[in-house]
Amino acid sequence: MDRGTVGSANRGRLQVGVRTEGRSEVVTPVGELDHHTADLLREPLESAVEQGRARLVVDCSRLDFCDSTGLNVLLGARLKAEAAGGGVHLAAMQPVVARVFEITGAEAVFTVHASLDEALAP
Repeated sequence: MDRGTVGSANRGRLQVGVRTEGRSEVVTPVGELDHHTADLLREPLESAVEQGRARLVVDCSRLDFCDSTGLNVLLGARLKAEAAGGGVHLAAMQPVVARVFEITGAEAVFTVHASLDEALAP
């Protein structure tokens, strides 16, 4: 399932793909994650947990930018997933995105993987 963007001013800035792979819900944001586009990621993450898929893997390989709003979306998803017995795994972060997690200390509360394959390994 691919999701478009909210509002014409943001067209094409973020698209989010969602697929189930094994016991994981793989969510792939492509583009820029910021306060204008955050709901495009928040909705599928929350929906997955509500539907009982609490092991969330966020494939960050095509995420070009993440601000504090995007970080808060991921932190919120982490809390909901953990409350449901799962967690959020971040995979293949680009250096610019990884830097945000490093600066804020958020990398310490997520399981971070070098690749999507590593995140999906049993």
